Parts: sequence; structure tokens; C-alpha cells
Amino acid sequence: MGFEVSSFPFFGVERRGAPVTAFARLDKKPIRIKSSIYEPDFVVVLDSSLLRGVDVLEGLKPAGAALINFPTGRKLPDLPSKYRYFVLDATAIAVAHGIGSRTAPIVNTAIMGGFAKMCDFVSLESILEGIRELAPVKEEENVAAAKEAFDETTEAKA
Repeated sequence: MGFEVSSFPFFGVERRGAPVTAFARLDKKPIRIKSSIYEPDFVVVLDSSLLRGVDVLEGLKPAGAALINFPTGRKLPDLPSKYRYFVLDATAIAVAHGIGSRTAPIVNTAIMGGFAKMCDFVSLESILEGIRELAPVKEEENVAAAKEAFDETTEAKA
């Protein structure tokens, strides 16, 4: 899609199950900034249990949006109403498509499909093309998961 991209993770406490923060920048111009992102336009939460103990919305711009992997049928906790929230059950989608295991589903490609639905500048087609080019295994399952996630992602009220 013509974007320059920069991404990197930040590991706090290095232990299995500890929260990890990752950043991605997309721009049509060269990206020269290499620092953390302190005022994101979007936040993506892969594990909804983080909503209880981590300020996942810290620094989110007032017009920002959050995509949350959240179990179907449950009510979102109280969240600030100044943001837009999108939800999908990426865990159930990953399990249904055999990505990872039931006890350790890999939700990344489902989340990518949800992100394409949430934002207006990344197309589902580009996400699917990237999955086809880069998925190391289960290419078609990952493509199907991203498509389903795109269809299932909904805007939620805070």
C-alpha cells in the first residue's frame, strides 16, 4: 500500500505470560523516529485480561480507537467514552481455524483482519496479501481467520 513501516517490541519483565508492548509506525514518508510511541492513534489488545491490570489506553489520542480481543457474549468493562472501541473474539476464530492450539491459540492474523475493519487506511486485501506472502505455515487457515475477523469485528459502546 506504499507505507514505510517501523515496528519493534518492548519487553518489561521477561517471564512467560508477562505483558508485552509492541509498536508499529506506518507513514507515506520515511520514518526516522526510533522511539516508543507515546500518543498512539490506535491500540490493539490481544489479551482482554490486560484491561484489568494495565492502562492499555495510556496516551491514546482523543480521537483514537482500540481493538480488543474480547470473548463473544461478555460485556466490556467500563472504559473511557472519549475513544472508539472495536471488539472481536480473535481467540475463538484462531481456535476454529486451527491456528495454534486450544490452550495457546495464535490470534495475530485474526487481529490483523480486525484492524483492517477498524481503520480506514489499511485494506483487508493488503492484509491477506501479506499473510499469503509471509505466513510460515497454515497460509489458508490464516487467510480465512483474517477474513472472518474482518466480518466479525464490531464497534462497541463504552
